[in-house]
Amino acid sequence: MKHKRVTLFAGHYGSGKTNIAVNYALLLAREGKRAAIADLDIVNPYFRTKDSAAELAAAGVDLISPQFANTNVDLPALPAEAYRLVEDKSLFAVMDIGGDDRGAYALGRYTPFLLEENDYQMAFVANPCRPLTRTPEEAMAVMREIEAAGGLPFTAIVNNANLAHETTPETVLEAIPYMEKLSELSGLPIWMTSAEESVAAGLEGKVPGLLPMQLQKKYFDLPEQKGPPKARPLFG
Repeated sequence: MKHKRVTLFAGHYGSGKTNIAVNYALLLAREGKRAAIADLDIVNPYFRTKDSAAELAAAGVDLISPQFANTNVDLPALPAEAYRLVEDKSLFAVMDIGGDDRGAYALGRYTPFLLEENDYQMAFVANPCRPLTRTPEEAMAVMREIEAAGGLPFTAIVNNANLAHETTPETVLEAIPYMEKLSELSGLPIWMTSAEESVAAGLEGKVPGLLPMQLQKKYFDLPEQKGPPKARPLFG
């Protein structure tokens, strides 16, 4: 799989972009690249790249996330350190963009740097099993909203068709006509197909750019730790 220096994942709420971003950063590390990932999602306090902090650290992936992520003070603010991803050209950087146009506004401050360097992949994560993206036309509308908000055009599509734990290889394969239509409407290639590892095993040789994924553990689903009480996420 070919990599750009900066890879961004964006899509509709619940499309699965955070899982993909984390697993893609881990893939970069396994290939021996100096990798970093930034959580630019200032909208959703539930699914954060910081939920996978231990796995990322063990793999040598730098994690940049809001200071108060996964606490009950989850402020909608981005860390200044995130600029390192567009300034340090020795890094292979991954950016997890917030859902829909609301989340993409945060991307705008980095867009001029990304356009100037012109070594980025902006991937639209498509899941036809989610509300509001049931059809390719609905997905296109979300795609255009994100582009308008962030100022950065998409360059590729990720097939992340899934029904959570009910996903089968057939779930992914049945979404191929949807992805092909979205590719036709947008003029963008289907770059990657992502699926949980056990599902991906049944997709070998059947889809392009297969990314087997370990699904991240959500912070609010982890068992309680012994010792002093720890802060819990808002609404957790």
